[in-house]
Amino acid sequence: MKITFLGHACLLIHLKNSTILVDPFITGNDKAKDQVDISELQPDFILLTHAHQDHILDAETIARQSDATIVSNYEIASHYEAKGLKAHPMNHGGNWEFSFGKLKYVNAIHTSSFPDGSYGGQPGGFVLSADGKQVYIAGDTALCSDMKLIPLQFQLDLAILPIGDNFTMGIDDAVIAADFVDCDRVLGYHYDTFGYIEIDHKQALQAFTEAGKELYLMDIGASLEL
Repeated sequence: MKITFLGHACLLIHLKNSTILVDPFITGNDKAKDQVDISELQPDFILLTHAHQDHILDAETIARQSDATIVSNYEIASHYEAKGLKAHPMNHGGNWEFSFGKLKYVNAIHTSSFPDGSYGGQPGGFVLSADGKQVYIAGDTALCSDMKLIPLQFQLDLAILPIGDNFTMGIDDAVIAADFVDCDRVLGYHYDTFGYIEIDHKQALQAFTEAGKELYLMDIGASLEL
């Protein structure tokens, strides 16, 4: 499994038999739009954690060019099905076996509305089990005790956590979240895109090191292999 960071909360996950794109926000991200050409993205599946613009902006365009299946909560999946796109609806606590492996849709504490203000269902995250690896994609969330349920079912190889603060949990809470999900390898995301979520990289890395954990802060286009 190879995970490539495409800025903000956007990830490209290469599996043996499939490619998964998570929360595509590229053309509206000044830090990513000149580095990532969305016309070259051909995922088989697109995972959307919630309906905010900074997570769905390029989903429709990429889904149309790639014929990808959008996987999200019922409301978001229905929104894209109404546009003629392929979608698979899920809801909290649900599991589904896809061609690439298994997904569980888990709780997140946040809000969810489409850019026009319409209801985007309840936000969530995903636990991906594929190619012998298990990865928690938290989505936008606060620290919450529901995270403690994850290691009761999964032995995570990586936790992907928001660390930018203000709209989601910040560094200190992300360290606790890593304890809750019992995973010492963390890929940080949802930080530095704009002023509200800029972080001190040195301080963030130090906080995780002092807690006996490893934090990855990757440049756009950089990859991590599991």
